Amino acid sequence: MPYVTGFLIPVPAANKDRYIKSAEMSWPLFKEFGALEHVETWGDNVPTGETTSFPMAVKLEDGEAVVFSWLKWPDKATADAAWQKMMEDPRFEGMDMPFDGKRMMWGGFQPIFES
Repeated sequence: MPYVTGFLIPVPAANKDRYIKSAEMSWPLFKEFGALEHVETWGDNVPTGETTSFPMAVKLEDGEAVVFSWLKWPDKATADAAWQKMMEDPRFEGMDMPFDGKRMMWGGFQPIFES
């Protein structure tokens, strides 16, 4: 069964091109470690809610956009092994992260419906 790692990230709008370049550079590594799909989306209709919302979740600041992204893996075991490999791979050490990683959130998800 496939497995998904999802991310929610506040990225300064001024860093959009840097963020895209970072995603483009990381995809070959994710693919090498078994990822089937890598999707990055730039928020353009992400309203602030009264109780909860994407902007509230990442403590969005002026001049930032919400990025919602995911990696699809063949299964959880592949995803877990990939994250371990990435932590040890020197190619990830110098990777540009043009955002505040303290406000990034991520998690692993078991799909329950696909069409």
